[in-house]
Parts: sequence; structure tokens; C-alpha cells
Amino acid sequence: MLAPAILIVLFCCGSFVLGAVPFGKLIASGVAHLDITKRGSGNIGATNVAREAGVKWGIITLLLDCSKGFVPAFLFMHLFDQSELLLSGIALATLLGHQYSIFLGFRGGRGVATALGIFLALSPLECLIGAGIFTGTVCFSGFVSVGSMLAACIMPFLLLATRRSITLVALSALVSVLICIRHKDNIRRLLAGEENRWRGRNPC
Repeated sequence: MLAPAILIVLFCCGSFVLGAVPFGKLIASGVAHLDITKRGSGNIGATNVAREAGVKWGIITLLLDCSKGFVPAFLFMHLFDQSELLLSGIALATLLGHQYSIFLGFRGGRGVATALGIFLALSPLECLIGAGIFTGTVCFSGFVSVGSMLAACIMPFLLLATRRSITLVALSALVSVLICIRHKDNIRRLLAGEENRWRGRNPC
């Protein structure tokens, strides 16, 4: 079904607002009575929530942030007969909503879990390979940030290797750039040897 322009605009705005919901902050505040933006790395994502509020709550944050990316992309893809360019716009709106949340003064998370949800909807096989690369990197290095950036940067090449559309490849390339930009503080700490490892040298 072709969607009228106004419906597309509303869907895009709704995706941005959904992406902006700071689940990590809400969970940490509700269950651990702490402001996650002032603890640990200050990030609202699953890793910081797991460190500061507990692994269980970090996993719940991961699933909720992932769902923010998955649901809008999946619904738009299956409800409307639109181009991949518009679908990519919906996906980007969700990611940018998470990274620059209107509920946090246009601050937000790194966007890794939300991007995971997006590509689970759009290209599940390549996404699962990327998730495997992330897991292996974190197990080997101990750095979640390194695994996140490496998986994000490899994703466009995985899509190229499986001959996915140039639009999807371009989307993944842009997503990888946005994720790396949001990791600028992690990159600085890595270069300075100050980045925290996830539960020791060999967490797996």
C-alpha cells in the first residue's frame, strides 16, 4: 500500500520520538534510583546500565533499545509499498532520535542497540554476522566500544558481499559513521589507555 506524504511524515516523526525515549535512564532511575547520565561513562546505553544498575537491567535496556530500531523499520517495510530510500529515512529518524534525544536536551546514547534492531529488520543475516563479530571482538579485547565500532564499520562490507541494494549499503555506511562519531570519547580514552574493559581482560 502506498502511503500518502502526510502519513510518511507522521511515521518519521513518530520514529524519532520513539527513538528518543531514554529507556536506560528510565530503568536505572526506576530500579536503582540513580541518574545513569551521572554514573560511569554517563551513557544511557545497555553497557553503562549493566555496570551501574546490574546485568539484568542492562539486558532489558538492550532489548528495549533494540526494539526501538526494529519496530518502526519492520512496520514501515511491511505496511507500505515504498522505496528503500524512504525506509532508510525512517530508520535514520529512529537512530538520530536515540542519539540526540529530545527528552535529554538532544543528548543520548551511542545507538548501537538501536542500529542492531534496524538491521535485524532490514537484513537479519548480515546483522547476525555483525553481532557475532561484535561478540568475538569484545571477548578477545574486553572493550565493548571496540566491538561496537568494528561491527558497525564492517556492516557495509557484509551488505556488499551479499549483494544487497546500494541504498541499504549507503544506510549502513551512514549508520557506522554516526555510531563512530558518538564513540568519540571512547576513542579518546582508548588512545590514552583509559577505556574501561568489560569485566576484565578476557570477559568471555
